[in-house]
Amino acid sequence: MSTLLETPQGTSPSPHALREAIAANPKKRARDLADSLGVTEAALVAAEVDGQQIVRIDPALDPLFAHFQALGPVLALTRNDSAVHERDGSYLEYHSGPHASMVLGPDIDLRMFPRHWVHAFAVTRGERRSVQVFDAAGDAVHKVHLREASDVAAFGQLVEALRLPDQGDAITLTGREPVEAAKADAARVDFLRKEWAAMTDTHQFLRLTSKLKMNRLGAYRIVGEPHARLLTTDALETALRNAAEQAIEVMLFVGNRGCIQIHGGLVHRIEPMGPWLNVLDPGFNLHLRADHVAEVWLVNKPTRHGTALSVEAFDKDGGLILQLFGKRNPDTARWEAMAETLPRGA
Repeated sequence: MSTLLETPQGTSPSPHALREAIAANPKKRARDLADSLGVTEAALVAAEVDGQQIVRIDPALDPLFAHFQALGPVLALTRNDSAVHERDGSYLEYHSGPHASMVLGPDIDLRMFPRHWVHAFAVTRGERRSVQVFDAAGDAVHKVHLREASDVAAFGQLVEALRLPDQGDAITLTGREPVEAAKADAARVDFLRKEWAAMTDTHQFLRLTSKLKMNRLGAYRIVGEPHARLLTTDALETALRNAAEQAIEVMLFVGNRGCIQIHGGLVHRIEPMGPWLNVLDPGFNLHLRADHVAEVWLVNKPTRHGTALSVEAFDKDGGLILQLFGKRNPDTARWEAMAETLPRGA
């Protein structure tokens, strides 16, 4: 990877060199600057740690979310390499768990996996304040940005309560875990179809694929209809536009290894901008790199409450970018009818 910084082969830029690069690129987004420098975003944030404006804090979920609840209205942001999910709201009902935790609310709706919440920072840049959490490799897991109506005093209390003793500017990161390519076993497809048809909850799907030593995309590729149907790569945009035009409520999931963020409700303004496809609504924004979408599937999973029909997008490596469901309500049939009209892939 070519970078803006010249460093000896096999070494990373020093915190001092990263600070110089930040100063030289004041208008560049942190994610884009990190990519151009050949480092992770966490390394960029850590380089500016001074114990005052940029503060290392405890990433443990229970104390962190207790303080998030006190912040009032904020912007919650979760992303992966291809999609950014932004939702305005307050952190309301938090449920702790050793392996998975949840925030349930009408606006901010999250599923979190604590082992990936490894590095956390409280960041103050002028009037802008945020909490930024990263995984062991230094990739963003979740961010909280204060809004005009947020409780600034509560942010100060968060910083002081969760401040770590080590406020150094170096950070120890692991290598990124590669995305698992599609994995299937055609010899077991009949068993897959039988067990798929017998599901009563969508959460049973990953247990099924694990038992068969497959994964999500691998199973979709071999199971066949009516369980999974390949769509064209632009079918996701078509689904969003149709949902907006027909006023169909949706559930839109974007996640990474450590966090999944969910929007539930209508979408309205669908705007392409260069390679990005955007939903630009009050309280909810989605930014999707449409050119990253390599496969889109229409997936039908049976549940005890009826069919869960989703449109799911994957990148060229087999990584899940996002999932789009119809929100369960009296209009569920309208979502299903619309989804069935989406263009088929080759």
